[in-house]
Amino acid sequence: MGLATTRSRAAVGIEAPQVSVEVNLASGLPLFGIVGLPETAVRESKDRVRAAVKNSGFALSSWRVTVSLAPADLPKEGARFDLPIAVGMLAASDQIRREGLEQWEFLGELSMTGRLRGVKGALPAILKARDAGHKLVLPRANAEEAALVADAEVYLAESLAELAAALNGCQRLARPQPAVEQASRPGLPDLSDVLGQHRARRALEIAAAGGHNLLLMGPPGTGKTLLASRLPGILPPMAEGEALEAAAIASVAGRELDPATWRQRRFRAPHHTASGVALVGGGSKPRPGEISLAHGGVLFLDELPEFSRHVLEVLREPLESGRVVISRAAVQAEFPAAFQLVAAMNPCPCGYEGDPSGRCGCTPDQIRRYRDRISGPLLDRIDLHVEVPRQSLKDLPPGESSADVRERVLAARERQAAREVVNARLDVAGIRSHCTIDEHCANLLETACERLRLSARAHHRILRVARTIADLDGNERIGVQHLSEAIGYRQLDRRQNAFAASA
Repeated sequence: MGLATTRSRAAVGIEAPQVSVEVNLASGLPLFGIVGLPETAVRESKDRVRAAVKNSGFALSSWRVTVSLAPADLPKEGARFDLPIAVGMLAASDQIRREGLEQWEFLGELSMTGRLRGVKGALPAILKARDAGHKLVLPRANAEEAALVADAEVYLAESLAELAAALNGCQRLARPQPAVEQASRPGLPDLSDVLGQHRARRALEIAAAGGHNLLLMGPPGTGKTLLASRLPGILPPMAEGEALEAAAIASVAGRELDPATWRQRRFRAPHHTASGVALVGGGSKPRPGEISLAHGGVLFLDELPEFSRHVLEVLREPLESGRVVISRAAVQAEFPAAFQLVAAMNPCPCGYEGDPSGRCGCTPDQIRRYRDRISGPLLDRIDLHVEVPRQSLKDLPPGESSADVRERVLAARERQAAREVVNARLDVAGIRSHCTIDEHCANLLETACERLRLSARAHHRILRVARTIADLDGNERIGVQHLSEAIGYRQLDRRQNAFAASA
C-alpha cells in the first residue's frame, strides 16, 4: 500500500490541460473516494475501475482508495480518467513498476472486463503530450487520431492487462501507423457541373482565391446551392497546423476522422431552423457549433433570410475574429471559427422578383421586409454579393473544371503567402501596406462609397477583394479594372439603396 501519481489530460474546449491523478491506498474500510471537482461520469469510474482491475487478474484487497485529480478547481468530465486511476492503483499496490511513470500520460475508458474503449477529444491531448515531451497511452480505438500527429510518441493498448505487462517490461505496445493521405480529391463535386453563370463562377473563384465571404441571390433552381457546394473543390488543401486544429475540433465533437482526407476543407450546411447554440456552440458543457466544425472550410447558409435574426447576429463577431468564446459559470471555452461564409437567398418572399416570366406578386414593402431580415452589420461582413439569374440551358457549354480553376486559385494564394495572411484577413495595417491605390482609384472608391452609402468596413472589404482580383491577374498594384470589378460585387447594397430611394 502507498501513494502513486500518474498523468492525464482534461478536455476544455480544444485545450487539454494536464491533470495529475494521485492515488493513495490505505488500510481501513473498503471505500473509494474521488476528489477534485469530478462530474458524474468521473465519480462512476470507481465501479468500472474496481471491476476492470479484478477481471484483469490483479489483486484487489480491501483498501481504502482516495483519488485526487489536480488541479482541484478544474472541472473533470468523461470516462477518460479510468485508465490513469487504474494504473495509479496498480502502481500504488506495487503490481506495476513506478520507475519512469512520470514520463507517461494515460487516457482511456475501461470496460468491466478490463478492455479499453475510445474517448472523445483525444487529439488535443496528443498534441499537448507531444509538446510536453511525454509518452501517451491511448485505446486502439483512437489509433486514427494518433496517426495524424507523426512526431508524437503515442502507444496503443487493447486492455489494462496489456498495458501493465508493457509497463513491467514484459512486452511492447503497438504504435499507430502514419496516416496516408490521398493525392486526389475523391467525392468532391466538380465545378464543370455548373453550366453558364459566368459572373457567379467568377465570384466563386475570387472568393476561393482570397478567402472572402459570398452571398448568392437569385430565383429558385438557378444553381445557388450547386455553386456553393463546388467551393471546397477549388480551395487549396489545409496546411498541417490548420488541419490539426480543425481535426481537434472534430475530435472534441466526437466525429470520426478519416486520415486519408483529413486535410480537405469541410463543407457544413446547417438547416435554417438551427438554433444559435447549434450554430455557434454552447451548452452547459461547452461544445463546438457549426461555425467551429467549419473551421478552415465553408459554412453554407441556404435560405439566409429564413434563419432567425438572433441566430444570424451571433455570427458577426466570429466573422471578424475567427474565434468564439463560450462562457459558463464553471468554465470558459474558446473554439477556433475561421470559416468562409457562403450564403444563398431568394430576391423576394416568392422567389421570382425580377424574373422575366413576371410571376412575382410581392409588393415593394414585402420585399423590403424580407431583405431587412439580414441586418446591415452582417451584410457589411459579406464581401461579394452576386446575382444568379435564371438562364436558358440551351446550347450552354460546360464550364471549366475545378482542377483548372484551382490552379489559378493556388497561384493567387502563393502571392498572398508572402504577406502571411489571406486577403480576407488583412487588418487595417495590412490594407494600408498591400492595398495601395492611386488617386484616380481613390476618387472612384470614394464616389462609390458615397452613392452606395457604404460603411468604413465595406470600404475596407472592397479593397481586399480588389487585392484578390489583382492577385488573380498577377499584378502587384491594384488597377481601376480591379477596383471597378470589386465595387460591382456590392450588388445587394445597390438594391437596398434603390428600395430606400423609392420608399
